[in-house]
Amino acid sequence: MTARRGLVVLGDALLDRDLDGAVRRLCPDTPAPVVDEPRVRARPGGAALAAHLAALAGHQVTLVCPLGDDPEGEQIRELIHPDVRLAGLPWQEAIAQKTRVRADGRTLLRIDHPARPYTGEPGALLAEALDGAGAILVSDYAGGVTSNPAVREALTTAARHLPVVWDPHPRGAAPVPGTLLATPNQAEAAAAARLPAAASARGSAAVKAAADAADRLLGTWPVSQVAVTLGAQGVLLCGAANTQLFPARNIAPTDACGAGDAFASAVAAAFASGALPSEAVAAAVDSAASFLAAGGVSALDPEAAGFSSTDAFELAAKVQARGGTVVATGGCFDLLHAGHVHCLRAARAAGDCLIVCLNSDASVRRLKGPGRPLNSQADRAAILESLSCVDAVVVFDEPTPENTLRRLRPDVWAKGGDYAADDLPEAPLVRGWGGRVLTVPYLSGRSTTGLVRSARNEAA
Repeated sequence: MTARRGLVVLGDALLDRDLDGAVRRLCPDTPAPVVDEPRVRARPGGAALAAHLAALAGHQVTLVCPLGDDPEGEQIRELIHPDVRLAGLPWQEAIAQKTRVRADGRTLLRIDHPARPYTGEPGALLAEALDGAGAILVSDYAGGVTSNPAVREALTTAARHLPVVWDPHPRGAAPVPGTLLATPNQAEAAAAARLPAAASARGSAAVKAAADAADRLLGTWPVSQVAVTLGAQGVLLCGAANTQLFPARNIAPTDACGAGDAFASAVAAAFASGALPSEAVAAAVDSAASFLAAGGVSALDPEAAGFSSTDAFELAAKVQARGGTVVATGGCFDLLHAGHVHCLRAARAAGDCLIVCLNSDASVRRLKGPGRPLNSQADRAAILESLSCVDAVVVFDEPTPENTLRRLRPDVWAKGGDYAADDLPEAPLVRGWGGRVLTVPYLSGRSTTGLVRSARNEAA
């Protein structure tokens, strides 16, 4: 893979705020919730969020957007990652602001302050920023940047020799000629293709609707490929000769806001590193899932060094910091069977996330003998992570996971009902920090040992 230069994110910056509080009562004069003592958190939004996320992932990023000297513009400068090079297009108007009022992890209300459409002149600043690009992400939030004739001319010229990713908006402009990839979500693709809205479609119906919209967009937009994001179903990548579905990792996001920006910035950053479209989309699907699993924009800390979806310890800390309940369970899970899935689903229902402590290959051999495991720890972990009821997996080498549990400090330790809670060696440890030990229903007659014995008998 040939290394390219940095990523340029061009578009409309927003200032996003969350007012997070608790609801314990209703207004006396109307049946509306009262949000007590909300905590105000500000973060970059729109193109500024896309640039921020790319910098968090370690990429060299330049953000090109209209930005004035007003308090909101100054706040954006303070909030974006310090490694983002800012090329603020001269503009005297305030940027758009969006404020979410939230309680218990749910958005109750959003208040918008739209910006006046950008009508400035980018001048030499835009040309200088694009000159150092390895790829360009156009993050359109209908603020007028993508409709500006000078901006469109510069992008059209750049698209002749650079990969351009266009993240569209229903009220924004169409991509410029030569755009390599457009990244609409399901509703945006249907609206741009002038097809019936398919936001409620699921499963094969959603994939078909996305493919129909993408086919029409490939005929009307001057783009090489269209990647339609389908939320939990993943991303459908459509080109003139091929269509690929990239399934998303099964997670239970607490806040889906910003997922599109995470996907688009990861795709464009992959192009800047020389990736092919299929490689870029695959990497971006995983990156967006990581972003959501870590809490999405609600968990973003402007001073954080990054985020991780597979770090079980980080996930546990974040869930508990939000007042959630962390459930952990453990086992070898060598051949995943119905008994395993039944127990895992029951364990996940006991809290807000489920972390599986998985015996390593060496640990399984010590417990089960030299013929086990049948599947490597990497394969066993991948299968577990694909289950919607599993939020993270951590591998341990010891016979029992006490050392791992000391680091995780779960609120609940769950095991199958073939164990008695008091007989579990981990029980005193978990209870020592106030945790509970829980047994979940067990399906009798299901075991990996039984499956292996049955398979050997069949083979004989």
